[in-house]
Amino acid sequence: MPTSRNPALPRDPAPTAHANPRNAAGPDAAQPVRPGGQSDRRPDDQDSDRCDGRDDGPNGDRDGGRGGARLGWLDALRGVGALAVVAEHLPWVLPPLRPYWFSLGVYGVMVFFLVSGYIIPVSLERRGDLRAFWISRVFRLYPLYLVVAALVVGLSWWVPLREAVPRDGSSVVAHLTMLLDVVNVGGVADTMWTLSYEMVFYLLVTALFVGGLHRHSGAVAVLFGGASVAAGVTLAAAPLSGTWLAYASAVVFAAGLAGVVAGRWRAVAACALGLMALALPVLGGRIPWLGLTILAVMFAGTAVQRWERGTGTLWPVALTGALVALAPVWAVQAGWWWAEPGVWVTTVGAAGLTFAGARALRRRRVPRALAWLGLISYSLYLVHHPLFGYLHEAVGGLGGRPYVVQVAVATAAVAAAVLVSAATYRFVERPARSLGRRLAGAEGARPGRVHLRAGGGQARRGHPRGGT
Repeated sequence: MPTSRNPALPRDPAPTAHANPRNAAGPDAAQPVRPGGQSDRRPDDQDSDRCDGRDDGPNGDRDGGRGGARLGWLDALRGVGALAVVAEHLPWVLPPLRPYWFSLGVYGVMVFFLVSGYIIPVSLERRGDLRAFWISRVFRLYPLYLVVAALVVGLSWWVPLREAVPRDGSSVVAHLTMLLDVVNVGGVADTMWTLSYEMVFYLLVTALFVGGLHRHSGAVAVLFGGASVAAGVTLAAAPLSGTWLAYASAVVFAAGLAGVVAGRWRAVAACALGLMALALPVLGGRIPWLGLTILAVMFAGTAVQRWERGTGTLWPVALTGALVALAPVWAVQAGWWWAEPGVWVTTVGAAGLTFAGARALRRRRVPRALAWLGLISYSLYLVHHPLFGYLHEAVGGLGGRPYVVQVAVATAAVAAAVLVSAATYRFVERPARSLGRRLAGAEGARPGRVHLRAGGGQARRGHPRGGT
């Protein structure tokens, strides 16, 4: 069976630190948060990355109480997603852990992307400041990402980089833009592929916000759902390929973001970024229908948020769900076990039900351990698979060992991944996020700072007619 485009490990996994580019579930880069408590504030008041620069209390609240800046049920969802990702990659130790009627990897992807779609647009809309939004995103995503990439490359003398990673400049620029999967470039760490769709989503949200179309999330979700079905039927592979795609997208990415952040030719820059974000998953993505499905799921999460706020309905979410379920059914590029209709429908249906169930229980206090796993889930996501690969290189396959040995090694592997992730969260993620919040907050508080109203209107802070 094909493995190069499989979001799950092959049936006989023997992972290296960089193998199987389609096997990992990607957490929302709008990441995990406070353990414990539950917020009573409105979702639109709860930015995915606070800009006040203050750390959370023991329960993730500023004062350790219930009125924190995060939604505890989203933390729990991220914890569930993190566990699914780790379990997906454990079968090299414990083969019986992989159920072939259900894809843990795809399940984790969909849970994380529903969360991302639900919360990320609110981050931008609440502040109305594109520069602060992008500063927050950069400091949220890049520091740990670059550290992991550097370590994986640095250890490539021991575990070589996989063949999907080009040995030229296109790999460098694709990693810098995070557009890896949509320009057909393998990441130095497997799990980086889903960050491509995080970045595409941010670019689309930016373009929709500048164009004043951001409130039509339901319609956008339905369009992406329909496009995923159409792409599955018509495309056996991405129409475009070659290293030039990575270079060209990097030029548009850099110039467009510079225009958006600087405020000069912002509408033109946002439009260029939006058009590129629309085109790349179809024209350059490794699995076009899957990339469009992911975007449909993310905008469906946003549509749920619109419904909660009374600015939308749920019918687009239901229609998008039906289209997502149909996406691989007639797809010509769907020769993987996880894309079989029964497995796919079961998996994406379970992800949707998990999200809906967590939301229904959002007033309840979440388990501290689960929320803590949500807090470190970005670190766990990026760190665990390379770490498992190194452990595999050190101890070899365990298929023929006694079951008790397999269980012991699996337990040690998970414990090591959690401990390393806790350390990278504490010493890489958290300081970087705090710096990003301070910089974003300073931008927002700067006298005379121009904020963008959705649709392109501007208001100057402190001006009698200003506002956001």
